[in-house]
Amino acid sequence: MITREDLRELSQFRFNENENCAISFYFQPVTPRNKAHREEAILAKDLVRNALRQLAANGNDHCARTDLEKIMTMAERLHGNQARAKAIFAYGRENFWREFDLPPDLPGTQLFLNRRFHLKPMAAMLGVRPHLGVALLDRQRARLFDLRLDELKKEDELTEQVDLFHPISRRGKSDGYAGYDAGHAERRVADDVLHHFRNVASVLKERTEKGIWEQLIVGCQEKNWFDFEPQLHSYVRQRVLGHFSVDVTNASPDEIREWASRVLREAQDHQRHELVREVLSHARGHRRGVTGLRRVLRALQMGEVQTLVMAEDYHAHAVECTSCGYVDSHMVRYCHACGHATLDLEDVCDAVIPMAIRRDIQLFLVKDNPELDSAGNIGALLRFRAERNQPISVAS
Repeated sequence: MITREDLRELSQFRFNENENCAISFYFQPVTPRNKAHREEAILAKDLVRNALRQLAANGNDHCARTDLEKIMTMAERLHGNQARAKAIFAYGRENFWREFDLPPDLPGTQLFLNRRFHLKPMAAMLGVRPHLGVALLDRQRARLFDLRLDELKKEDELTEQVDLFHPISRRGKSDGYAGYDAGHAERRVADDVLHHFRNVASVLKERTEKGIWEQLIVGCQEKNWFDFEPQLHSYVRQRVLGHFSVDVTNASPDEIREWASRVLREAQDHQRHELVREVLSHARGHRRGVTGLRRVLRALQMGEVQTLVMAEDYHAHAVECTSCGYVDSHMVRYCHACGHATLDLEDVCDAVIPMAIRRDIQLFLVKDNPELDSAGNIGALLRFRAERNQPISVAS
């Protein structure tokens, strides 16, 4: 799996501005339509052949030919029945070659030749596969699991770590005179359940504080959730993505995995849409938010941006300075900041996303959001808002 440190290394590269020799290859497995399993290999080889023709037409096929031929050879071994996607980044002039196995969630098999690596598909994966804890509980038992959504084998994704059991006090055969003992028995049972819930909450707090889990999902009957939630420490409660109804004893690993994955997807979709609303609200009030490519680029390059949101399929032209790296949405021949010549960027994301990665800016790709679409399909939440009459200076 790729880490943020790996992405930061890839984002640092910016090669010779006169040559598009940085290779980014993404392989996405799909269900094969026949037993030959040849569709992906054929597609990958076609992409490589097209890239070789493109390089030859530009007269610089020497800079990437060896790496492209290596990818073509590797494509012969790629089959649609494998569980993993793959990403390869190569730059022959510096003998740079990196391979990563990925979850099979890429938009498709693609190959890019550019002055820098194409990182948008990778950046989209950051944060969407956190280390999850899943807690199943009833009135006397709790089962705690680690859920790793990025593991290679499906059966290894869900691992039971803790099984807690707190027996409920046995009730006598009689309620006593006028039902006197019945009230005591009910209170003992309630106390036992409360003690059990508090014990589970304490274990969850300990594991969360140690960093074992980044976020938590709870499975229990609805009536138990209302009694259990108040026992959670506020630190843990902030990390609970949601809960679902389940039979603790009889739930199978596949059922747990399916329900937890559904809660995670719904929580992340909700988070993205709420973030878009927050950005738009701040932008309309001229507070800590901006929308539109021109304003977002300016905020990025002044070091103001905390969180960047853009449509999943966002694409726009821009120019980049060959000297200071300033990115401008206006298609100008000379840099507005330093006066040096600029180069066209076919997709501004190729410059913006590495910039966000290098500066540890949160990045969210949003799908099918009409509000963001009406605001230019890109926006940012700001750490602060600098004075607009200050001269432009490019943040490092």
